[in-house]
Amino acid sequence: MSNSRLLIRKAAVLGAGVMGAQIAAHLTNAGVDTVLFDLTAKDGDPNGIVLKAIDNLKKLSPAPLADKSLAGSLTPANYDKNLDWLKGCDLVIEAIAERLDWKRDLYAKIALFVAPDAVLASNTSGLSINALADVLDEKLHHRFCGVHFFNPPRYMHLVEVIPCAKTDPSVLTGLEAFLTSTLGKGVVFAKDTPNFIGNRIGVFSMLATMYHTEQFKLSYDVVDALTGPAIGHPKSATYRTADVVGLDTMGHVIKTMQDTLPDDPWHAYFKNPAVLDALIAKGALGQKTGAGFFRKVGKDILVLDPAGFNQGSSGYVPQTGKVSDEVAAILKLKTPAEQFAKLRASADPQAQFLWAMHRDLFHYAAYWLGDIAASARDIDFAMRWGYGWKLGPFETWQAAGWANVAKWIAEDIAAGKAMAKSALPSWASDAKRTGVHDAAGSYSAATGKQVPPSDAPVYKRQLFPQSVLGAKKPDTGTTIFETDDARMWTLGGDDIGILSFKSKMHTIGAGVLDAIVRAADEAERGCKALVIWQDSEPFSVGANLKEASAMLQSGKASDLDGFIARFQQATMRVKHALVPVIAAVRGMALGGGCELQMHSARTVATLESYIGLVEAGVGLLPAGGGLKELALRASQHAFGGDVFTALKGAFETVAMAKVSGSALEAKEMGLLRQSDVVVFHADELLYVAKQQANAMAESGWRPPLPDRQILAAGDVATATFKANLVNMLEGRFISEYDMEIATRIADTLCGGQIERGSLIDEQWLLDLERKHFVALALNPKTQARIAHTLTTGKPLRN
Repeated sequence: MSNSRLLIRKAAVLGAGVMGAQIAAHLTNAGVDTVLFDLTAKDGDPNGIVLKAIDNLKKLSPAPLADKSLAGSLTPANYDKNLDWLKGCDLVIEAIAERLDWKRDLYAKIALFVAPDAVLASNTSGLSINALADVLDEKLHHRFCGVHFFNPPRYMHLVEVIPCAKTDPSVLTGLEAFLTSTLGKGVVFAKDTPNFIGNRIGVFSMLATMYHTEQFKLSYDVVDALTGPAIGHPKSATYRTADVVGLDTMGHVIKTMQDTLPDDPWHAYFKNPAVLDALIAKGALGQKTGAGFFRKVGKDILVLDPAGFNQGSSGYVPQTGKVSDEVAAILKLKTPAEQFAKLRASADPQAQFLWAMHRDLFHYAAYWLGDIAASARDIDFAMRWGYGWKLGPFETWQAAGWANVAKWIAEDIAAGKAMAKSALPSWASDAKRTGVHDAAGSYSAATGKQVPPSDAPVYKRQLFPQSVLGAKKPDTGTTIFETDDARMWTLGGDDIGILSFKSKMHTIGAGVLDAIVRAADEAERGCKALVIWQDSEPFSVGANLKEASAMLQSGKASDLDGFIARFQQATMRVKHALVPVIAAVRGMALGGGCELQMHSARTVATLESYIGLVEAGVGLLPAGGGLKELALRASQHAFGGDVFTALKGAFETVAMAKVSGSALEAKEMGLLRQSDVVVFHADELLYVAKQQANAMAESGWRPPLPDRQILAAGDVATATFKANLVNMLEGRFISEYDMEIATRIADTLCGGQIERGSLIDEQWLLDLERKHFVALALNPKTQARIAHTLTTGKPLRN
């Protein structure tokens, strides 16, 4: 390849199994024309296997496709008749079963059809990339590598890239940029060692946890209580994770380590625990068979009792385990250093368990760092991105006080308490060491130096990239103004203002509304444009319900009416500002958060943006201009003046409080415009939003004129919506109060009690929103819904 830019117009995925089909789905999400291959079906359509896999993509949860309609964009193919199609593909990803011989046979079959400049990659979770490359024609070596997606490919951030000995560096750079920007992934380069980085460390961690479960005689539900959010790991913790992955799959990965790592000092532990073998033998493979370490019975989730299981009974009992009071108190201590000291010193079996599992994890990661990864950063990112840990093992060790923990590990090794007798590497046991991450980079055991983060061009798009604990802090820009609720600032001298909220969940209260208006004023005075961006998810979950509830409790309806009027003024200020206002959305944009982005000149949203007007769930309706915008858009897109038809989807979306499953789905729902931009990597969001803002400003952008010619569907349309609601009420799909809320939503969308075809303006619709909102807010049933949601976080149906 002549340069590092990799142009991917078309891709092929070989293998329509669970991983292959979902990788193909995510390529399609990203707008890559993708061909999905598999064996020729024995009966019926030759592409029957692939067609079945594509159909299944629409049924899976979480959804592999960002919009179900994208299933129709996948091209089915088979190896017997369609290999010639590979010649038009720029990227070919092999994703068949983890059998070295099968993969080699497939490579021999496709070698003549792979285009001269295409990249060929294997999605293997642990097979040797060099062993796979050995069977390839020499001309394919330089563009072959491993690309290991984690399951599910759409949602898991990690992709491990594993070069073979002859992979061209420019291929790797181009592939890294494609995986990062186009597919939205976090790329970690791994050395060609068994199970690479994520599964090597992750599976060892699970094996160590299972070993210590037996050593300290803890139940599986207790271990999951200890190894989940309590220590910054996902809710699925250890044994639930095994169930989700599949106990047979886990057994396969463990066997890979057993077969390929004979010289590993921990090799004696690379075997299935007896209980795992017993479960597999009985066909209890986890979630996919309905039983594993846990079993769901009705609404209850039972936990395996090994004693009962071995004696022939069902072996499942109600969960009773919890974190002990002593350990719970230790985990609440302010610093990790205090926590680890207390855990090691405690006689509580749960505390001893937590210390032991961390000790052996730290020991293993340090011992193998130089062999499996370029730096400690790669291991920490692999565990954060691939396993969902809040901190990687080295970050945790560093936060706990490196030198003290290293001394304790060495003492336990000497005392025979550790899982392996091998000493800590000298670099790790150096008493002067304070950690592995600092402003200069992260430690490389292979070179003995700090390695800085990659300076590849793609990372210049990440203005606030994810970083490891102790790394150099990014520039936080220059403040224009800051209040208790928000900050307006600039970054990089481009005269583009940025507004960020400081409220919890970025809710919109009086202080945030004031900041929005003030930011628009400031932007008009001294900036080219304004970007509304949050430094973490969500974008905003909407209006501050606690503030609204307090107004209701005070009995001052006028205060609430005034608050809604201020909200509408703020969103209209955004819409009609003399500089473009860009909403940079990631995560949830609900209620007022959705309305705010609807009024922006443009929204730039990450793929994983969950957008909705959800006020009906708390007995209200959108009143920050959201219904007004939907009515306006329906008027603009009504075919032949048929506004009612254009409003049907909008009414259903709002009345049912629907939330999009992606930014692409939000476009289909009309909550994003077709002109809005979707980015796949969350860390590129601010960069792209600023680029959009600059382009709009430089092209002479002007705000839209006030719309005074909105075509109203009128009272006839409202009556039609209401008739449909009566049917739902009689069928007991909704309550009487649900019907009242929905009727008020319909009345607003249709322009109120006026004739069909009447022309109205935006203020007319805003006034209708506000009137119905206040009427609902004063109703005791809505107040009960708000109180219930604030207390439980769940909706109330009354």
